Amino acid sequence: MLLPKIVPSRMEENCQMKLSPSSLQGALKKRSAFEDLTNVSFEMTHETLYLAVKLVDLYLMKAVCRKDKLQLLGATAFMIAAKFEEPNAPCVDDFVYICDDNYQRDEVLKMEIHILHVLKFDINIPVAYHFLRRYAKCIHTSMKTLTLSRYICEMTLQEYDYVQEKASKLATASLLLALYMRNLGHWVPILEYYSDYKISELYTTVRRLNKLLTFTSYCNLKTVYNKYSHPVFFEVTKIPTLDMSKLEEILNYDCMAESPVF
Repeated sequence: MLLPKIVPSRMEENCQMKLSPSSLQGALKKRSAFEDLTNVSFEMTHETLYLAVKLVDLYLMKAVCRKDKLQLLGATAFMIAAKFEEPNAPCVDDFVYICDDNYQRDEVLKMEIHILHVLKFDINIPVAYHFLRRYAKCIHTSMKTLTLSRYICEMTLQEYDYVQEKASKLATASLLLALYMRNLGHWVPILEYYSDYKISELYTTVRRLNKLLTFTSYCNLKTVYNKYSHPVFFEVTKIPTLDMSKLEEILNYDCMAESPVF
């Protein structure tokens, strides 16, 4: 029995970001803030993390943040996201604590108001994890494959190069690469059906994701890598990446075999 499809909404189109030279200057700032976001010790959902990073992205494209305020920006974005996504969000004092008391409670509250005004209170933003979770359910993927796709997708959060990607496309490409890495290519037609993306549309993104994973060990930001190296996450970082020529061979084959699923 086929599950109902999710059609990416116009809201996702509106959330696509156009990078300007000034916004690109926020790349290093975003990477620094990301470390603070992913090091938050509270037990919160993946949706909260993705939304928090998206809020930081949007904010840095519209406002300037001094280096000494990056931790405050990251923690406050996480607080806003938690209020939006979590049934029981941590209180303000908890976020002051995770900043090692570098900021006062009033500073966090002022930053919250400032972020919301800069973003015009428009924080109902589609994030990649929403689509990733749905697509994984549609193709009945195992928890290990889902975890691998989550690792791939989460790695992009620290990279400014993926800010302009549609959430649905990034989720589909992450899951597709995970299927290839686990030799589960027979699920690809079902993924195409539910995502409404053809392999030819995902070709470039999948290659970029594979390259990102290949050079992960050389990256200075180790938080995500260390997280998914834990047995709780099936140590998915140990799953070997695909040789680029092999990946291109698989992609080319699937592009040639594209056909509608009935």
